[in-house]
Amino acid sequence: MADTDVRPTNFIRQIIDADLKSGKHQSVHTRFPPEPNGFLHIGHAKSIVLNFGIAEDYQGTCNLRFDDTNPLKEKVDYIESIKRDVQWLGYQWQGEPRYSSNYFDQLHGYAIELIEKGLAYVDFSTQEAMREMRGTLKEPGSNSPYRDTGVEENLELFKRMTAGEFNEGECCLRAKIDMASPFMVLRDPVLYRIRNVHHHQTGDKWCVYPMYDFTHCISDALEGITHSLCTLEFQDNRRLYDWVLDNISIDCHPQQIEFSRLNLQYTVMSKRKLNLLVEEGKVSGWDDPRMPTIAGLKRRGYTPASIREFCHRIGVTKMDNQVEMGMLEACIRDDLNASAPRAMAVMDPVRVVIENYPEDESELLDAPNHPNDESMGTRKVPFSRELWIEREDFREEANKKFKRLVLGKEVRLRNAYVVRADKVEKDADGNITTIYCHYDAETLGRDPSDGRKVKGVIHWVSAADAVAAEFRVYDRLFKVPNPAAEEDFFSTLNLESLVIKQGFVEPSLQQATSDQPLQFERLGYYVLDNQAAEGQLVFNQTVGLRDSWAKIEQQMQQGATEA
Repeated sequence: MADTDVRPTNFIRQIIDADLKSGKHQSVHTRFPPEPNGFLHIGHAKSIVLNFGIAEDYQGTCNLRFDDTNPLKEKVDYIESIKRDVQWLGYQWQGEPRYSSNYFDQLHGYAIELIEKGLAYVDFSTQEAMREMRGTLKEPGSNSPYRDTGVEENLELFKRMTAGEFNEGECCLRAKIDMASPFMVLRDPVLYRIRNVHHHQTGDKWCVYPMYDFTHCISDALEGITHSLCTLEFQDNRRLYDWVLDNISIDCHPQQIEFSRLNLQYTVMSKRKLNLLVEEGKVSGWDDPRMPTIAGLKRRGYTPASIREFCHRIGVTKMDNQVEMGMLEACIRDDLNASAPRAMAVMDPVRVVIENYPEDESELLDAPNHPNDESMGTRKVPFSRELWIEREDFREEANKKFKRLVLGKEVRLRNAYVVRADKVEKDADGNITTIYCHYDAETLGRDPSDGRKVKGVIHWVSAADAVAAEFRVYDRLFKVPNPAAEEDFFSTLNLESLVIKQGFVEPSLQQATSDQPLQFERLGYYVLDNQAAEGQLVFNQTVGLRDSWAKIEQQMQQGATEA
């Protein structure tokens, strides 16, 4: 389900428009081809929105195809997580999910065809020797001593490879192209290697597995893909993509088009680095809310609409750049500001006693679920003599800029009464344990009947009815904008990226669900953790009410300039 508002065009859509106008294609067929070696991240979301969105906008089709050519790193759990993420983002693939392994028989046949044409050979060189023979960007490579082996001998050797007669790493099948090519990818790339490992789809049928560059283009062609969209790091690989299809007997020849990948600040987009974070216990798992994975964003309270909107806002270009985290956060703020119900929570509680409120009485006050959307209705919030408020909302002394509760002065309780702080009680260490107040019974609601103005409004929870809850407050996972550029990216981890607080929420939140983000008034947007034990209220912070990082970064830049 793509968003309905009109989006600006881009160079990919311009190519598609021209292809349809010229009659080169009658319809559009794209694909999303993830490797199931980890969870999808926000960078994959950009590709999902692009591929599925284009197919939808042009009334075409989009396949989900798993690039499962390296069973050493792949897991069925990853496959299932990818399916969930695509559907959660609002998209549905054409037919059943496809796998590159569906085409292993055809791929093997095309490898034999290349051997028969004298365009592939079995190489027994070691990896070190092949690396040396490959040359450099400034120097051409040198031919392998096995490059001129005859066709019949290569056919026999490949047959023996397929039969499992050689050890892993003993030999491989290489394309015979040009060792002097200025494009490294065309210097006799490996097409097949030996892997004595069980495959999650084909079992033990194969002990030779095709490489990505050989598999991808043929899989695209077999599926009738019209436009094969991939990121810029595969730009040079397009030469090999075209070479393979030009030299085998296949009718379809898709067009590969490259676009810039997403680089998001204060996190990493490499699945290898993300996997290291998981394996080293730096995060709780692939779906840790600090991770840029789709599962992590979902657990943190991001919505599919906010992620789609983010992908639309950053656009599609051929220029690599760093996208500010604030842009992603702005998208979820915009979405939740309009859609998230309001509630009250206190995360660092201090006790308030309203001395002139009857001890054995309480009342239910009306509170709107959304201040600008009457269709969301109202809820009943209990009010009693004893309340919890945020410790930071009280000062014994403060200047005029402090718009909260101050000793001897008044403040309004959200959706309730005006109260005045009269005195405090402290423990042996001098910490305030209780604030004693008086309330004005004539000030219920937002407009006090006596007409006096109260500048501050604070939130609260009735102590008698409060429900204990845990709050997980998140910050950027890394301390620097581009941790991937650091030699030791672990050293840039933000050790304060997770702060856990214990507090209280109003009783209505006992019915909270993990698929409904909330705005805790004056605190930020939160969602019930989808892994919380039954009966426990654990809320993950989605994002604050405003971009506090923008101010921090501005101060850091100003400090650097002054230095």
